[in-house]
Order: sequence, then C-alpha cells, then structure tokens
Amino acid sequence: MVIGVCTLDIQVPDSASLKQKRQVIRSAIARVRQQFNVSIAEVDHQDSWQLATLALVAVSSDLRYLQGLLEHAVQAVEDGRHGLVLLDYRVEFI
Repeated sequence: MVIGVCTLDIQVPDSASLKQKRQVIRSAIARVRQQFNVSIAEVDHQDSWQLATLALVAVSSDLRYLQGLLEHAVQAVEDGRHGLVLLDYRVEFI
C-alpha cells in the first residue's frame, strides 16, 4: 500500500476578501475531489486573502498510478477556470 501526499501552494490573485477566496477555493476543491476521487483540503493560509495551501491525499497499491493521479490533479488545479496560480507543489509517498 502506498500513500501519496501532494501539497500545493497557490495564489488567488483576483480575491479581494476572505469570503471571495473561500468561494474560489471551495469550488476548486469540489471539482478536484469529484474528478479525481482524492481527499483534498485547505491546510494553511486560511486567513490570507490571496494565498492558500491545499493538501491532496490518495491511497493505492500501485505507485505509478498514484504518481499519475496526483500529477493530473495538480495539472487540473493549475489549468482550471478558477483563476488560481500554482506557486509550488511537493509530492511525497509513504
């Protein structure tokens, strides 16, 4: 069994308030969760208007599958229609 953890640092440049940021983040989280069947949550920068850190977690018996799944999820966040800017990401396997 392999556990994949991906941490994404993102920017929400069009956000002018916490309410607006949370709306954008919630929408992106729901889309990634539905499309890739991963656990995802905002884990840092909750009080910042334009920064967020998201964590994605998935479990599989196949490391290659897990790598591809997390890479596709990162790509979906980066290419999504939510106006998010991917600043950095890290992938770890346990």
